[in-house]
Amino acid sequence: MCGIAGFQGAFPPELLARMSRAVAHRGPDGDGHVFLGRDANVPVGLAHRRLAIIDLSADGRQPMTARCPRCRSTSLDDLALIYNGELYEYRALRAELEAKGHRFHSQTDSEVLLHLYTEYGTAMLERLNGIFAFAIYDGRSAGHPAGIARGDLFIARDPLGVKPLYYTTTREGLLFASELKALLQHEALPRRIDAAALHHHLAYLWTPAPRTLLEGVRKLPPGCALIARGGGVAREWRYYDLPYGRASVAGSESEIAGELRARVARAVERQLVADVPVGAFLSGGLDSSAVVAMMRRAHPDRAIDCYGIGFAGDEAIEGTAADMPYARRVAAHLGVRLHVLEVQPTVIEHLERMLYFLDEPQADPAPINALLIAEQARRDGISVLLSGAGGDDILSGYRRHLAVRSEHLWMWLPRAARGVVARAARAMASGNGPRGASSHAVRRLVKMLSYVDQAPDTRLATYFWWSPDAMRRSLYSPALEAATRDVATAAPLLETLERLHGEADPLNRMLYLEGKHFLPDHNLNYTDKMGMAAGVEVRVPLLDLELIDFAVRIPSAMKQRGRTGKAIFKRAMEPDLPREVIYRAKSGFGAPLRRWLRNELRAMVEETLAPAALRRRGLFDPAGVHRLVELDRTGQVDGGYTIFALMCIELWCRQFIDAVPQPVETGASASLHGVDQQEQPMVREETAHGPARPHGLGDR
Repeated sequence: MCGIAGFQGAFPPELLARMSRAVAHRGPDGDGHVFLGRDANVPVGLAHRRLAIIDLSADGRQPMTARCPRCRSTSLDDLALIYNGELYEYRALRAELEAKGHRFHSQTDSEVLLHLYTEYGTAMLERLNGIFAFAIYDGRSAGHPAGIARGDLFIARDPLGVKPLYYTTTREGLLFASELKALLQHEALPRRIDAAALHHHLAYLWTPAPRTLLEGVRKLPPGCALIARGGGVAREWRYYDLPYGRASVAGSESEIAGELRARVARAVERQLVADVPVGAFLSGGLDSSAVVAMMRRAHPDRAIDCYGIGFAGDEAIEGTAADMPYARRVAAHLGVRLHVLEVQPTVIEHLERMLYFLDEPQADPAPINALLIAEQARRDGISVLLSGAGGDDILSGYRRHLAVRSEHLWMWLPRAARGVVARAARAMASGNGPRGASSHAVRRLVKMLSYVDQAPDTRLATYFWWSPDAMRRSLYSPALEAATRDVATAAPLLETLERLHGEADPLNRMLYLEGKHFLPDHNLNYTDKMGMAAGVEVRVPLLDLELIDFAVRIPSAMKQRGRTGKAIFKRAMEPDLPREVIYRAKSGFGAPLRRWLRNELRAMVEETLAPAALRRRGLFDPAGVHRLVELDRTGQVDGGYTIFALMCIELWCRQFIDAVPQPVETGASASLHGVDQQEQPMVREETAHGPARPHGLGDR
């Protein structure tokens, strides 16, 4: 795991140093850079920040070359790699390459990429099971793979989008990096808000790829690669897609559950490979608990450190039961060490720091939790954590999946009747109906019914929306309203569904959207960025490609059975986890945000969304925003997350639009130097033998 940055074009050399510093938090164990093609018309700069996980020696430094006769390479001028990620089967690939005559000079997975490239060209991507973003420079005079010319950059992102990759083209050439803030070190890059992306962001609370909130800056989508030539994009293509649309796996439910359990076990075991300690997130939900159970199965006698977030008194969060009692039950059952970070509303003081590391505003407090956990793990000497991210997205764990499977209950209604129901629900959601729309049960019902009059695929997209179009547009300034008048809110997801062929099942079509958008654009974005902010690699074994290939072909009726989500996964884990953990109600990895905004964070809302601040920004109408805040506070609408989105957008603009983002010290680094200790959450270490004494973060 590392940070990468680079360019191809007529950029000043000092820009590369600034880009590297912008991602320095991603790699605390070393850095390097190189300028290549100096005699060519289009020079290349490559920078790397290293987080050492495999082969901790100096042999793992990057930029890296392959000194190998079969590769026709002797130096960085011939071949150069910068790479962020892990290949979980690199040892088998290395053995295969050595049998073909390739010579290796390190024990890293990084070097395997270079040799694969010279052996298989861009088709190498089909052989990779891992998480990655990389760039390979080919300066050789001969021996280029098909489609590659001398001086080209070959850039790729992993199939599920676990690792981020941003790029942009300017008059000077192409810039790319692990994080958007590195691109903004080029001060000539325009800081214009993409109005369509902003409209989509406010609907989804994340920005659907390939757009970002900045015009001209793109996310390379998951499973995609590009060739940079002459300072521009010569070719961009998709090399992987989620394998929906194929025949379902055969077998009884018992047989399929057994095979699923075996594949989860293999995925976790693969991802335990490291030359540093490996810990895990443990929320008490099924996904993280399953990962920890398989860690224990792989290493029955090894000490395992796990981390979770708790709230005072184990209070319920937004209508769902608290996680921590279940996390404690799992820790005791598996005999692992559980570190519980107890947080208060003051945790929101980390919001601006969270937005800095996220690169993109995301209206979700969960990233703060992930950041605090990663920082604590790093303080404890753990630089790899396994996460349960992805289980809900491939095995049907969200409430919207239940809604899709329940559509038969009302879709028999005539279209006219569905229109009446939908209009009434949208009016209620916008504050124009009866009071009480913010109660948990009512808001879920209103959301489910608001778009029953839409076409099937559009209806799938609307399940990801957090507010009605009418409410959002009432918040826009005249300029933003004019710029987005013809922007269809569902368009990015409908365009994605157009690529899905041979799959008619509505739940699988929705799961395809989860894997192409919600997972990489939201969950994986914050999982990676918050981990790397603290110099911690977060791995996601439930997104292992072998497991994905099997899971997407499990019949949807086995995933969502009645009101039971992830039914087949729950059955698969019965031999390993307590039933009360497996069959508990769904809870989120978040915080009581709605209550905090109306009470403890009321002053912060009013400062961030003050009329003067909104008028200066020019994106939102102060009167419309004030109305939404009042409707939310009086319980007439469920506007908490939309309000939080407005706050995050304003705070993000202050850091990314108004100025060049400057490197900041991570909480892990700061606390190691005795800074801001009083702002950190309390941590309790708990084991199968019961809780140990509470200790502050500075006690270790």
